[in-house]
Amino acid sequence: MPPIPARMSERRTTIIGALLTAIGPLSMAIYTPAMPELVRAFETTEAAIKMSLSLYFAGFALAQLVAGPVSDAFGRKSASLSFLAIYLAGSLLSTFAPTVEWVLAGRLVQGIGASVGITVSRAIVRDQFNGGDAARIINTMGIILAIGPSLGPTVGGLALAVFGWRSVFMLMVGFGALLVFLSTVCMTETTVPDRSRLKPLRLVQAYAEIISLPRFLFAALVLAGSVGSMYAQAAVLPFIMIEKVGLTPTEFGMGMLMQSGFFLLGSVCLRIASRWLPTERAPMVGLIFSGSGAIIMALSVHFLPPTFLSIMGPVALCAFGIAFISPYMTAAGLMPFPHIAGSASAMMGFLQMGAGFLGGVAAASIGSPLPAFGIIIPAMHVTAVIGYIGYRAASRKV
Repeated sequence: MPPIPARMSERRTTIIGALLTAIGPLSMAIYTPAMPELVRAFETTEAAIKMSLSLYFAGFALAQLVAGPVSDAFGRKSASLSFLAIYLAGSLLSTFAPTVEWVLAGRLVQGIGASVGITVSRAIVRDQFNGGDAARIINTMGIILAIGPSLGPTVGGLALAVFGWRSVFMLMVGFGALLVFLSTVCMTETTVPDRSRLKPLRLVQAYAEIISLPRFLFAALVLAGSVGSMYAQAAVLPFIMIEKVGLTPTEFGMGMLMQSGFFLLGSVCLRIASRWLPTERAPMVGLIFSGSGAIIMALSVHFLPPTFLSIMGPVALCAFGIAFISPYMTAAGLMPFPHIAGSASAMMGFLQMGAGFLGGVAAASIGSPLPAFGIIIPAMHVTAVIGYIGYRAASRKV
């Protein structure tokens, strides 16, 4: 008879889950202020440095399809420690990179290692909690999560100004080491490992089961369009704010507090509103805010000269809405898959990060960052609205 999985407290699950989830966006947030500086340091092009972000996204998205089944097969704890070791290797490779090619390689390896964070964090919630409880935990994780990435650009910009670009990657080394320690000491295994889940046929069957459910696909599409837009805009925002608006890297880092601050505000407002707002209605409220922000974003880019408020105002409004969207849609998407929570979480994360990657590539292909920002990001928010309409229709058929 297989052992009964241990159950962590809601508080421990929330804190560990939030920190694991943070490794992905934090590694991006700390890095973005350094992107223009890396162009100068390696005497390379903007396209090459943007590629470092795209490779990070690609590694993050694709590796989730492996990280999820690995966590189902070997356990959440073993998977976390293994992939965090990969993340540390990529961080060290980037820190001591002699050429831009080594930075590109390091960022790819970092993305592969960081992929375990969002996969395992969602899986340990699904292993132990359901429905409103799961949505509440994910919302609290979002509040904690907002603090790290909100400070990331600020800390990254300050480190860049004082110690140079290598210190940005050393910060990532430190965060990775902290997560290794917490995963070793504080994380309890929450699933029964089953190594047969890594067999090719079982893997194919698991993913076929997941993607054959319309409710899951539409829930994932909502997250891909909304949350994915935050990743996609990271490819263009540093160049708009630093080169078009005229901020220094440190000022840009401070300015990004507006995005994360409004995400944090949205998460807190959702927690307060949950006393009277039905959980399933929260995404609709969020889409009203994010959709309005997307419309204002598209109009401001085409009709106003770029300023801090004309760019960051719509970004903040979208971030506020995304805080309402993410908890319920994540819990709803994973609910049908208690037996393969890791794989379901991985597929959801893959679609979410894949959208961010494709959005970033599309934005880079346009060339000029300002028009790209005004076209690609609003289009992703429209996709989220379409996904939610599809999710509601699919849910009514159940």
